[in-house]
Formats: sequence, structure tokens, C-alpha cells
Amino acid sequence: MTAVLPDGLRLRRAHPQDLDDVMWLEQVSFPTDAWSASQMSGELHSPHGYYVVIETTDEGTAPTVVGYAGLSSLPGNPVADVQTIAVAAEHRGKGLGRVLFTELLDEARRRGVHEVFLEVRADNPVAQAMYTAAGFEQIAVRPRYYQPDGVDAWVMRAELVPDATRPGPIGQEALDDRG
Repeated sequence: MTAVLPDGLRLRRAHPQDLDDVMWLEQVSFPTDAWSASQMSGELHSPHGYYVVIETTDEGTAPTVVGYAGLSSLPGNPVADVQTIAVAAEHRGKGLGRVLFTELLDEARRRGVHEVFLEVRADNPVAQAMYTAAGFEQIAVRPRYYQPDGVDAWVMRAELVPDATRPGPIGQEALDDRG
């Protein structure tokens, strides 16, 4: 899949030094159920995780993280989990979530993953639409998963097309189309 960033932004691998910036965005994006700094630090340090950030590249100013996302997969395991995706409010609606999501799926393919799972809040139709457009299907509901507000989580899954160079959708329609 191909996703293009607007000018003035770049995608890069996240580093443990990004913890403060990622945590700021985590807390403003998920005010009722943000991960703790120790949880996020563990993710950024994990050899099984793949975290990326989108940051500004404006000349004359320090880069600012405006989005991040993470994937978890064990070596040799054909299954991965999308852990999180967040984009700063002032940068939403520009396709940055799709850029982050696409990068996670591309990394899953590079790791030999064939199946990806994720959870999404039942009250987040924008994210649900992005995942559905990428070929994910809802397979279960986790009641009251997000605390403390008790919002259900949709569990979604997709099968990945093994060849990352092949353009097109992921999921069953892509597998059926290989002829």
C-alpha cells in the first residue's frame, strides 16, 4: 500500500527518547484510558514492537511529534496486533492515521505476518471506517473493555497479502483477486 505524507512532515521509527512526546499525545488523544508512561516505555523498548512517529520538519523549529502508532509481533509468529494509533487533533483529517496504519501493515508483511488483529472503541466510527476500508472485519466485541468509561471494543482482523509490492487492498477481497 502507498500512503503519502503532506509536505513538512516525515515518518520515522520511534525511539525510547520519544517517550515524553508520545505520552503527551497519548494523554490528549485518550484522556480517559491513556497508557501509563511505564507501559509505553516498555512498548518502545520491546524487541517485539514496531513503533513509528510522524513529526514536523519545519525549518528553524524543533520537530514535533504529531502522530504515532505501534505494532506487536513475536518472531516467527504469523499473527500481529496493532497496539495503538494516535494523531494530534489539529492534524486529523489529513490522512496521517492512514499513513501510520499503512506503515504498520507493511512492517507486518516484512515480518512474515499473515493475520493482523486490533481493538477499536465502539464509539470511534472514523477509525472503524479506516480499518474496514483496509479489509478488516469485526469478529467480536469485548464488553466494557475501555475503562473507566466502560466503552466496548470491537475486535477486528484481516489477512494480509504476502507480497508488499502488490498494490491494492488487504483482506479477503485481495486474496480472492489473486486468481
